[in-house]
Amino acid sequence: MSVYVLDDRLWFPDASEATEDGLLAVGGDLSEERLLLAYRKGVFPWYENDVPLWWCPDPRFVLFPEKLKISKSMKQVLKKNQFSFSLNKAFEVVIHNCKAAKRNQEGNGTWITDDIERAYINLHKKNYAVSAEAWQNNVLVGGLYGIRLGSIFFGESMFSTVDNASKFAFINYVEKLKKEEIKLIDCQVYTQHLESLGAEMISCDNFLNLLKKLI
Repeated sequence: MSVYVLDDRLWFPDASEATEDGLLAVGGDLSEERLLLAYRKGVFPWYENDVPLWWCPDPRFVLFPEKLKISKSMKQVLKKNQFSFSLNKAFEVVIHNCKAAKRNQEGNGTWITDDIERAYINLHKKNYAVSAEAWQNNVLVGGLYGIRLGSIFFGESMFSTVDNASKFAFINYVEKLKKEEIKLIDCQVYTQHLESLGAEMISCDNFLNLLKKLI
């Protein structure tokens, strides 16, 4: 399959045109309009060598909030009140810490570039991007951020400087989303960390059908 090269026009090819590993298009920009269109079409950006790459993998890794799993050890963490939880209190700090964490994990670089950071801060100011935070002794020690559209939360990245802090933030946020009748959390691609919390693979067709119903 061919990989589409985006120009200034605001569009994305159909998800069925993605390569076997999920790459759909290259190029374009990170404008508010393009990013929101991407999420509505089940597409998300990753960067490589300062070039935006747009992905729609099949299968898709998701979490249905009612299937959230909390291990016995995490239940003990929650009971101990080791952390405190907040929402949208420190979005810019959260994304910056996610950026730093990815750089440390991946060596030379991270897909969270300066452009990505600026673009999502802008979406936060427009009330599309949200953050969930874990604090310990008034110090930010974990968190996550993503995009919320309709009845879906599109998770982007998380970080933790203390064991279990990101899980604490994630669990508390999912519990909040349940109460707000969010029906689906897009985790994008497989991680063992999120699988332990109940995330699962579904087909891309199933995911796109859910998008149509929930956004």
